[in-house]
Amino acid sequence: MTQPVAGARRQFRPVRIVLPALAGVALLTSACTDPASLTTDSTPNQNRNQGAIAGGVLGAGVGAILGGNAKTAALGAAVGTIAGAAIGEGMDRQAAELRNQLSSDGISIVQNGDRMTVTLPHDITFATDSFAVRPELRQDLTKVAASLNKYPNSNVQIIGHTDNTGDATYNIGLSQQRAEAVANLLIVDGVSTTRLRTIAAGESNPIASNLTPEGQAQNRRVEIVVTSTEG
Repeated sequence: MTQPVAGARRQFRPVRIVLPALAGVALLTSACTDPASLTTDSTPNQNRNQGAIAGGVLGAGVGAILGGNAKTAALGAAVGTIAGAAIGEGMDRQAAELRNQLSSDGISIVQNGDRMTVTLPHDITFATDSFAVRPELRQDLTKVAASLNKYPNSNVQIIGHTDNTGDATYNIGLSQQRAEAVANLLIVDGVSTTRLRTIAAGESNPIASNLTPEGQAQNRRVEIVVTSTEG
């Protein structure tokens, strides 16, 4: 098997331990997001609004935990709402700019709160059974890198996916190589390696049925997941 491309970060970041008292608050913030709202053409200011709601709930919860009364909870909610709205608005702006800049048909951008996912379909990104990025996609990846450099307060996961055709172990290796190939091009265009992490998902996370050629084509993809570190 071809050896993975060198140069991209592959280590998982340490998991931050959260105080048990905040666990309920985290559940509340996740409940504010409606998975059904995740569309490629999202409504204007969607992330600002979701960020404001999530920030307000989180701020209220933290204020209540720390202060133990309604006044501190209300103050926390106000601060959290402002911070959450600012983060969401920034991600809205970044996603909108990137949609206008990318030229390749098939690339999708899905945004939700402080997270944006850019999906690169296999057929426009790689040749069959290859991890060499097609030259015609290079320009769009340069624009993605420019966007990441313009909005530096985020971490980036590059996740490789395959369909279920062939050996599962081989698919894991191929998905890693493809994720690293995309990451290396972002690094060449100036994105810091400290922000990047590559993940090999292989065939483990399909978004369509592997029983049809059309579904398999959708499952072969690389996702660039951008998560804000502000707040």
